[in-house]
Amino acid sequence: MTQTAPTSASPGKQMLSEQVYAHLRDAIMRGDYAPGDALKPQDLAKEQGVSLAVVREALVRVVGEGLADRLPNRGFAVPALSDHRWQEIAEARRTVEPVVLRMSVERGDVDWEARVRAAHHRLARTPAYGPEEGAYYSSAWSEAHRVFHRTLLEGCGNSVLLETFDRMWTASELARRWAALRIAEQVGIDEHRRLEEAALARDADTAADLLAQHLTQTPAALTGRTHPEFTTDA
Repeated sequence: MTQTAPTSASPGKQMLSEQVYAHLRDAIMRGDYAPGDALKPQDLAKEQGVSLAVVREALVRVVGEGLADRLPNRGFAVPALSDHRWQEIAEARRTVEPVVLRMSVERGDVDWEARVRAAHHRLARTPAYGPEEGAYYSSAWSEAHRVFHRTLLEGCGNSVLLETFDRMWTASELARRWAALRIAEQVGIDEHRRLEEAALARDADTAADLLAQHLTQTPAALTGRTHPEFTTDA
């Protein structure tokens, strides 16, 4: 008699884990947890009415996105507000994304050009702040911002590089939201417009340089310093 291999998780458990993951991700992004706050599996399991196994699975996903840390012998916690951490994230993005953008400008087709133009139009027309979200960037603007930056890179045609961007973006988005509470950060409307123009003009050098400069904004807002290699546009 042939035996089937057991699945790693039942559909019901997977659905519950997805729900807890979405709850945790949104709560961390909203600022419901302060930097460094513990994420206690027992409390979360009781709050969400699920098992510890479901909560731990969701927490591992949140850690994988850079929205929580797994601390030896101390469980899970929201990342601490560390200048060094956000400088590392910014350095990684400055190292990777301009290179990918250069590839995108060189490889992107006409459909990519149309998507870049549409993504920038949506970003430019979306209010950065909403009265219901207080000092945080609005969810609509944050998503339009993510889509614009990802669309710029999608012309590269390399799914591994785009997955790397997705993970770095999620981690830096938390920093950006915290920056909105620590300093009146400029949204960079002109920088986005110049990025679009350089990309669509197929000027890879200018596009890559503009993106490297643009990516200094969040660490500068968080630490009060600019990277010595770049200057942020006014």
